[in-house]
Amino acid sequence: MSHESVSPLINDVKRQRESGNEKPKKSMAQDEASASLPVTMDKPVCFIDADSDGKLCVQQSALQILQQIQQPVVVVAVVGLYRTGKSYLMNRLAGKQTGFALGSTIESRTKGIWMWCVPHPTEAGTTLVLLDTVDKGDPKHDTNIFCLAVLLSSTLVYNSRGTIDNKAIMDLQYVTELTECIKVKSSDEDADDLSNFVKFFPTFIWAVRDFTLELKIDGKDVTEDEYLDFALKMKHGTSRRVMEYNFPRECIQTFFPSRKCFTFPFPTAPEKMSCLESLDSADISSEFLKVTDHFCKFVFNDSSVKRLKDEYTVTGRVLGHLAKTYVDTISSGSVPCLENAVIAMAMIENEAAVNVGLQVYQSGMEKLKVSFPLELKAVSSKHQDLSSTATQAFMKRSFRDTDGKHLKSLEVGSVSSFWMMVNG
Repeated sequence: MSHESVSPLINDVKRQRESGNEKPKKSMAQDEASASLPVTMDKPVCFIDADSDGKLCVQQSALQILQQIQQPVVVVAVVGLYRTGKSYLMNRLAGKQTGFALGSTIESRTKGIWMWCVPHPTEAGTTLVLLDTVDKGDPKHDTNIFCLAVLLSSTLVYNSRGTIDNKAIMDLQYVTELTECIKVKSSDEDADDLSNFVKFFPTFIWAVRDFTLELKIDGKDVTEDEYLDFALKMKHGTSRRVMEYNFPRECIQTFFPSRKCFTFPFPTAPEKMSCLESLDSADISSEFLKVTDHFCKFVFNDSSVKRLKDEYTVTGRVLGHLAKTYVDTISSGSVPCLENAVIAMAMIENEAAVNVGLQVYQSGMEKLKVSFPLELKAVSSKHQDLSSTATQAFMKRSFRDTDGKHLKSLEVGSVSSFWMMVNG
């Protein structure tokens, strides 16, 4: 390509710049700065709901919020029976007095999963995503909601009331159905080993509300965690009754090897429970506030960023992709598969990574035009530098591009852009 054939295009571009006809492009530094800003929501929004046919669906407004979150996310989901005080704890994690609807006002609210995204209070550059589940009273629907909470969260809080007795454990019946409702591998020939689930499942916290017992076993003081482990202890024997007793305990122990327990006393007098969110701290039990503070600090300090296979960090954007994939699969009547969800998400992310790389390359070449006319050798050298920078940008966002298909697409796009600019 001769120097003369390049000059007319460059001179034309310079004239456009001088006349102010070309709009300035946003720099990559500005894009990254914008992406790193936290997304703050004033109140929760409905995340997952059932449509008129009863099928689960992800709300577009919630997906749009997640799409803006480029930061890693810590996802805390709370599950449990209706009217056990789940929402109060989630409001406290959000640093607010009100937000998620409490049991006394929730009848008119949509049943499903509600979402609240707030800046993480102790981890800079991280977003805390709070998911509050609302039971519908339909076993199939509630099982699906529980499975989605497990799939999407990095910390799962199970909220119950009273004590951890056999009834409380049997109420957590959904845990016994996880292997039927979730698959790890896509191939039917590869049976899912229980250990495979553990790699993907969240940390488990059992929050026991209105706890009135002494923390003692056989007359000896025990910690809350020891109390939980004692409640999950299995019996010896092979009778049907013993096996039914042991099965949910075995599932909890197997699926959630990382467990924590908090026991909360009554927060206030019974007649004030319906207005708990509006009470002054002076009207709430100091011991209850102490345990609540301890609970929040544990969640903030010990809840991990959500990760996928190969330690891939989940951002808000990726969380939205995963939720859409899981919900669409459930609504189609199929069983959500972790492997398939990762493959689908990888395709979306890698295509976006190609666009990011091309933006880096094209932005750099646009800036180069200011210096034209230049020798083709100098332009080619800049092309090589920008191609390398574009590849780095691609690698930063790409995920499991094992066959190099998308990286090759970036290379082809960069070369195509180069010749389009040079040839005019």
